[in-house]
Amino acid sequence: MAAKLRKGDKVVVLAGKDKGKEGTISSVDPKSGKCIVDGINMAIRATRQSQESQGGRIPKAMPIDLSNLALKDANGKATRVGFKMDGDKKVRFAKTTGDVI
Repeated sequence: MAAKLRKGDKVVVLAGKDKGKEGTISSVDPKSGKCIVDGINMAIRATRQSQESQGGRIPKAMPIDLSNLALKDANGKATRVGFKMDGDKKVRFAKTTGDVI
């Protein structure tokens, strides 16, 4: 199955404590169906001090389910993603505007 959301996509959160916020996908885990979005679903994690880094309470972006995200189209609104053939190549397109992503 082709990935509807990929690393680097601009997305809008549809559900959860960060509903309505926008961000960019930094990593995707297709096996678990989750991804990490910069600045979304933040949690405080305590880390031990080491020679490289200062210890303490550090905010960290936690994974969020792909079903709670929607791609942001050219108009800045949430859209669903479809697939179509462009010549002999399979491409993603925004369902609201029809633009190729």
